[in-house]
Order: sequence, then C-alpha cells, then structure tokens
Amino acid sequence: MSRGVFITLEGGDGSGKTTQAELLREWLAAEGRTVVRTREPGGTEVGVEVREIVLHHRGDISPRAEALLYAADRAHHVATLVRPALERGDIVIQDRYIDSSVAYQGAGRVLDPEEVRGISEWATEGLRPDLTILLDLDADVARGRLDESRTRFDRLEAEASDFHDRVREAYLALAAADPDRFLVVDAGLPVDELAATIRDRVAGLL
Repeated sequence: MSRGVFITLEGGDGSGKTTQAELLREWLAAEGRTVVRTREPGGTEVGVEVREIVLHHRGDISPRAEALLYAADRAHHVATLVRPALERGDIVIQDRYIDSSVAYQGAGRVLDPEEVRGISEWATEGLRPDLTILLDLDADVARGRLDESRTRFDRLEAEASDFHDRVREAYLALAAADPDRFLVVDAGLPVDELAATIRDRVAGLL
C-alpha cells in the first residue's frame, strides 16, 4: 500500500481555512478517497485539553511555554493520528501544522523561528506535508471577518494588529523559501474560486 497524502492549510485567523478544508474534504470524498480531516491543536483528546490552555487560559503564558505546548500537542497528534492515517494510505487534511508555530510563536511572539521549527521537527520526527495551502489575507480584512463572526476572541485572535502583521509576513517568507511545497492563494477571492484552485493543485498530487 502506498503512503497517503499529507495536506496542511495555513494562514492568519479569519482567512477561511476551515471552509476550504471542508470543501476539499467533500470533493475528495466524492472522488472515492478516504480522508481524515483534523486540526492543531485539538485533533485528539489530549489536543482538546492543550487547545483550551493555549487559546483560552485566562492568565499569561510565557512565549516559550506556549511554543512547547503546541509542540507537545503536535508530537502526540502526529504519533497517534496523522502517521497511522498516512500509513493506511489515507489523505490527511490538517488545519495548521509546524508553519503555524514558526509564524505565530516565532514571528508573532518574537522567538527564534529556527529554534521553534527545530522543536516541532523533533516532536514529529521530521514529518513534512506534501502540500501546504497558504490562504493569504490582509490582517485588517481578516480582523473584519472575525469581528462579524465571533462573540469571543481567543488569546491569539485578540493580539494587536502588529502581531498579526508579523505573522502574515512570516507566512509569506516561508512560502517564498519553499515554493515546491506551498500553494499561496488570495483568501479575498470568492470561496468557490479558491476551492477550484486548491482542487487543481491537489489533483496533481493524486
């Protein structure tokens, strides 16, 4: 049996990752593919508890502790859910992965991006996505979307605009440095147009 395909979706809060992940899952399922859709943090029972801490803890969490919590969740998630699915030959569609930590904890929290990456690469034993879809959106536009849809912001969503500007710049730099892995799409385009662009790229992997 051949190894499955690992697809991650990245982008700032409000960029539409959840919508595009679901549309991609529906298309692949209709094509007869076995799909595992998951997210970080929160893709496992352990991850749900980590998610509550890193996103909704009422007190401060130091930047290094935050980075380590994400890496701990990632280690468990990959070992217990992602790798087994890939070994079965499934397609894994995942909302956020290592690039999120590099962007949010590295650039956003102003930690060393390569150290942040190194922790997660150790935690996941070097597992890399076959494709990373970056939904790029101006931070102010993304904030407007969140304001319309949310009654409560999590710890990262509530950060100031300069934080989110740094995150976006970091994502674009990651994509520029690894163009073979990344598909960068304009998240301001119509949902159906974005979905079609993503399907075209994914079809090339299958």
